[in-house]
Amino acid sequence: MLRYFKRFLIGKPMNTAQLMHQRLTKKKALAVFSSDALSSVAYATEEILLVLTLAGTVALPYSLPIAAAIIALLAILVLSYRQTIFAYPSGGGAYIVAKDNLGTTPGLVAGASLFIDYILTVAVSTAAGVAAITSAFPSLHNHKILIALIFIWLLTLLNLRGITESATIFSLPTYIFIGSILLLLVTGIVKFSMYGRPPMPVMPATALPSGISLFLILRAFSAGCTALTGVEAISNGVPAFKHPESKNAAITLVTMAGIIVVLFGGITFLANVNHIIPSPTETVVSQIAATVFGRNFFYYLIQVSTAIILFLAANTSFAGFPLLTSILAQDGFLPRRLSMRGDRLVYSNGIITLAALASLLVIIFKGEVHALIPLYAVGVFLSFTLSQGGMVKRWIRQKHSGWRLHAFINGTGTVVTGIVLIVIAITKFTSGAWTVIVLIPCLVLLFRKIRVHYQIMTQELAYHGEPLEKTTRQKIIIPIASLTRVVAHTIDYARTFSPDIVAVHVAVDEEKAEKLKMKWAELEPDIPLVVLPSPYRALLTPMLNFINEYEAQTGPGELITVLVPEFVTRKWWQYFLHNQTGLHLKAVLLLRKDIVVASVPIHIPH
Repeated sequence: MLRYFKRFLIGKPMNTAQLMHQRLTKKKALAVFSSDALSSVAYATEEILLVLTLAGTVALPYSLPIAAAIIALLAILVLSYRQTIFAYPSGGGAYIVAKDNLGTTPGLVAGASLFIDYILTVAVSTAAGVAAITSAFPSLHNHKILIALIFIWLLTLLNLRGITESATIFSLPTYIFIGSILLLLVTGIVKFSMYGRPPMPVMPATALPSGISLFLILRAFSAGCTALTGVEAISNGVPAFKHPESKNAAITLVTMAGIIVVLFGGITFLANVNHIIPSPTETVVSQIAATVFGRNFFYYLIQVSTAIILFLAANTSFAGFPLLTSILAQDGFLPRRLSMRGDRLVYSNGIITLAALASLLVIIFKGEVHALIPLYAVGVFLSFTLSQGGMVKRWIRQKHSGWRLHAFINGTGTVVTGIVLIVIAITKFTSGAWTVIVLIPCLVLLFRKIRVHYQIMTQELAYHGEPLEKTTRQKIIIPIASLTRVVAHTIDYARTFSPDIVAVHVAVDEEKAEKLKMKWAELEPDIPLVVLPSPYRALLTPMLNFINEYEAQTGPGELITVLVPEFVTRKWWQYFLHNQTGLHLKAVLLLRKDIVVASVPIHIPH
């Protein structure tokens, strides 16, 4: 039943040979890899305004030059990552670029940064999508955590079905969002040109105009840099494009940047000319749409499409995180199972891991976008800086034709993103960025610990034909609850490879134990039965103590095997009607040295 349910949810397994056909066109790739970057325009302007309002409405006009500076930074990043796409057509993630050119530790720092960034992208995008829904439908505000979790696991399910299937589903909402925001911008600009600005709302300032400090401007700039998150996703996923991969990826990257410039710049302009002030219950985009259209069909189209694209923004992480973890796992820095593709040719374990960690973040921060945003940009810009720095070293080392121009472009990107990283770390440190700054080295340490474990295991398990210690005798222990056909079957099996057999019963019920002794003496007289008293009704502790004592009596070359009698029910739900003591015992004994644990099952036909 579980197998059929799985097939219903994610589809039939796909042959490995079909992997080459799971490639994306530019239109579908834009929906998959650009949804994060495109969706960030829905809240980047709001983050700028939230900081500027600390100085009152007089500071709001500064949002325009701040947005212009962010757009200039976007242009630098696009030029830099375009070069990365052609230099690393196999996938130029910051981890690979930094590790290849700067060394293992910088590579792991970049990998840890991306690891955190992808998880935060899912949490922030989902929380922002819920905020768009609750702005239009305030009655749902108290259920925002539940709504966020539902959408995270819905995205998980869609991504488990495969990359091309999810891309087909996500394409239409992405282009509806782009079209609806363009409609909003055109209508808003036309109304502004015809009717001018509305009256300025009254808002008490917390500082005088002269109190608008450089620090405040830098804080607003760092908050607005969330518009740049996801820019690197296309360079990370070049192999997912159809041939020619690098060319198609580069075109998609430039197209995405152009759309971001128009949408982000336009939203910031309309927020400025309409004197929009951030509200705890309504998003900036919602206020602009209400001002331009009123609460009509077009307003709700804007809100619904914004909510959908914010939810789908998380899909960028579902494309990038499993690929990142698979590469780290192949290099031995994460569990090996993360490197394996699932039934539908996607990295299923990575997808599920991402969903679980993002869900945990949403619960911890109660689905609040503004609580999650301060954690967001540190990892993003750290990976930007390391990736660009790695590319500079690559150009200098290889000295291909035109390497000076390439190095200058990536060098500019390194310096600018490095400065922004410092600004973000300082301005957002007390707001929560310190947790990411602490978490990154912790993750790097964890990666190295995992790698050391795998190296030790490789050495310990290596075999070169050297003589091994021979097992001369097996001593078999059979834990039993009663004398049943399953136990008799296990005893017959044990007799085939050792005469040294002992059955062990933990006597929770003394009367039942006495009856077992009499029946045992009648039916299995040649096999000793040990009855262990258990006045506190514990099952595992007396059994483990007996095994410890038995093990202490074994000599060189002797091996203890614990055979656990088990019956398998015909229907899955019947499994839960029986005690699973044998399962618990096996779980404990598997961690013990020099003890073999095995199940001897018998299937019940009815």
